[in-house]
Amino acid sequence: MSIIDSLRPPPGLRVLVSAGASGIGAAVALAFRETGARVHVCDIDGAALERLAREAPEITASVADASVPGDVDRVFDDVQGALGGLDVLVNNVGIAGPTGAIQELQRGDWERTVAVNLNSQFYFSNRAVPLLKRSAMNPSLIAMSSVAGRLGYAFRTPYAATKWAVVGLMKSLAIELGPHGVRVNAILPGTVEGDRMNSVIGARAATAGVPVEAMRAAYLQKISLRRMVTTEDVAAMALFLCSPAARNVSGQAISVDGNMEYL
Repeated sequence: MSIIDSLRPPPGLRVLVSAGASGIGAAVALAFRETGARVHVCDIDGAALERLAREAPEITASVADASVPGDVDRVFDDVQGALGGLDVLVNNVGIAGPTGAIQELQRGDWERTVAVNLNSQFYFSNRAVPLLKRSAMNPSLIAMSSVAGRLGYAFRTPYAATKWAVVGLMKSLAIELGPHGVRVNAILPGTVEGDRMNSVIGARAATAGVPVEAMRAAYLQKISLRRMVTTEDVAAMALFLCSPAARNVSGQAISVDGNMEYL
């Protein structure tokens, strides 16, 4: 195999993408489909899953709340039926969580953020690892963290805390699963263009008492390349991490953020 050929994931990979109906998750799912992978996604948003099905009917899907263990169990029942096993897990679930000073945050908002962003990582890994250990296809687990998983993030403490925890979980699993040939890495997206980031910027602007466009300009000023990344940028990194070229890449927290300098 040439170096160029090794940069592409092998066809036929069995891939599960959580929160895969829109945004980064959908970009990842569609990118794997283009390589000839068999892809299953789950998402809490049934309407988004229907839209994805119209675009890519060969991608199978489950409606699930990733923070509910019973829902995750049903996803893996569906994965077994649709794919017959698993070679790649992209643990992509995450919510923005509340924006505000720590003393103003509601306990319920904190708990929901932890449940979705962190507990789901455990539930999916817990069920996926036995399947990945049986894979003969250079198995890979990708945990989706955030640039907030390497930088402090004032007024977004629940989000940052969970994203740092995802990196810690990933690094521990890389050590635990390495002897079984399972590679584990985290992708840390930066400011990703789209509706979700628009909402985050809007909430941050409201908290700071400044215009939305001023807050958007401030975000770009923090990025060395002075531009946001796209969902396709993140998907491209996921494909690389599942390619033969990355067979010795494990335990890494890889930022796709244009070099975000601070938050």
